[in-house]
Amino acid sequence: MKISKRAEYGLTAMVHLAKNKTKKAVSIRQISNIEGVPFEFLSKIFAVLEKGNLVVSHHGANGGYVLARSPIKITAANIITLLEDTNTVNCSRCLISKKCLAKNVWKQIDIAIDKTLDGITLAKLIK
Repeated sequence: MKISKRAEYGLTAMVHLAKNKTKKAVSIRQISNIEGVPFEFLSKIFAVLEKGNLVVSHHGANGGYVLARSPIKITAANIITLLEDTNTVNCSRCLISKKCLAKNVWKQIDIAIDKTLDGITLAKLIK
C-alpha cells in the first residue's frame, strides 16, 4: 500500500498539533515551516481536516488550529481515511470482480490495514 503525500502530511500536521503542550492555536505557516510541508498544500489539507471535524480553527491575530478532541480519541485511521481512500484495491471497478479468486486477498489486506490504523492514536504517536 502506498500512502499519498496528502495523507502523510496530514498525519504529520496532526501529530504536530498533538505535541502542542500550550493548547494554543498553531498557524498553518508555523507547521509548514517546522515540518517542511508546502504551505499551500497544507492549507488545503487543513480545510479537509476541519470539514471532517478533526481540527477547529481560531481566527484573529493569534489564530490557527487546535485538535477538535483529545489525541487519545483521534486515530491514524480517522486522518488517513478522511484524506484518501485507504482501500488497497477497488474491486468494484474491476471487470472480472465476480470471478476473481484473489479478491479475498485484497479484502484481508484491507482489514489488516484498517485494524492497524484504528489502533494507532495521536496520543500513542507522541509518546
